[in-house]
Amino acid sequence: MATRGGQSYGFPIYCAAWLPLAHLLKPDPPAADADADADASPSPPPAPMAALGGGGGEGRSGVPNKLVVAALEPAAAPGEEASLSSEAVVEVRTGEEVPYRMAVHPRGDGVLCAFPNGCRLYRWESQEGDEPSNLALEPDHEALAELTDVGLQLAVSFSGEGSILATGGEDGHLRVFKWPALESVLTEDDTKTSIKDLSFSSDEKFLAVNRSSGPCRVWDLLSAEAVANLPREAGEIFGFCRFSNKADNSNILFITAMQGDYGKIISWNTSSWTRVGSKKITREAISAFAVSPDGVLLAIGTIEGTVVVLGSKDMRTLTTVKKAHLGIITTLAFSQDSRTLLSTSFDSTARVTSVGSPKSNGTSVWPMLLVIILAILVYYCMQHKEELLAMLPR
Repeated sequence: MATRGGQSYGFPIYCAAWLPLAHLLKPDPPAADADADADASPSPPPAPMAALGGGGGEGRSGVPNKLVVAALEPAAAPGEEASLSSEAVVEVRTGEEVPYRMAVHPRGDGVLCAFPNGCRLYRWESQEGDEPSNLALEPDHEALAELTDVGLQLAVSFSGEGSILATGGEDGHLRVFKWPALESVLTEDDTKTSIKDLSFSSDEKFLAVNRSSGPCRVWDLLSAEAVANLPREAGEIFGFCRFSNKADNSNILFITAMQGDYGKIISWNTSSWTRVGSKKITREAISAFAVSPDGVLLAIGTIEGTVVVLGSKDMRTLTTVKKAHLGIITTLAFSQDSRTLLSTSFDSTARVTSVGSPKSNGTSVWPMLLVIILAILVYYCMQHKEELLAMLPR
């Protein structure tokens, strides 16, 4: 059963991402007679779409393993949330292998999926035209030979421009490649730990890597050397890591951590690699984390199905959705315009939450209202000064 604002797809969803439609849908070629369409109004842009991956795993559970692409549908009525369509635009069965992790190339080169035994690339096939129905996904069995039999990759990511690919294995092996040539940039093999998460800085200079134990290690991708080991404080266990842009185009690194019964978010300066902030957010274990593309919002998902949206500047909670899902939240992803948050869960649902995006340099309306109210009070007192004085005790 889908939660309010959610859509059920009938299979546990392990991974999800928004699609870069501007790089996928090819416009129709210009008409031979340009004057014939001079008065025609331009067609509206296609609705945002998301890719979802998951399934029942190996065996005869009866739950298929697959990739699904679904379009965002507007809210049916005022006050209701938008939702993904129940009808798939694209559906690809993946046989006995369940896609556990996903990375969508930001320039349209395809969808990389991490399966139990390795990775596979699915390439977009589309005909001329900007209709979503023209999209298709086809496996490229010749690509990713270097990642075919490497075991489960717990973290996969393309850099912002799509020129670098990084994967982190359950076996502790870190691999970073140039894309699409797959020339090695750096490797690190640590069989004592698993890689939990990794993140590129927006300038593609740094890569942050969190493992199942120990500090967060930051790599300089130009020199292929580690430039920082960000230490834990007493009792902290690092989870997710995400770089984010600030208003001055500098970067800040956010890391989630569990410390005792609390889930917290820590922020790090990326010049001095020192802690600049830390805040306890929840008493539920954090199972997903995301930063909005504009750097203004953070979001966490928990094992209890709660979604929390915060401002990145002060980590103040803006929105809390209790029981957004009936199971563990597996993925959080902000849309490209930072106004919509996608969350998925083992309970087979994908939910869309409208979060807006507060202006980082905007002016709040509340101080303005306060000034207006004070001005009205002062004006009233001046106009009724004698009456008010007469009311005072003598």
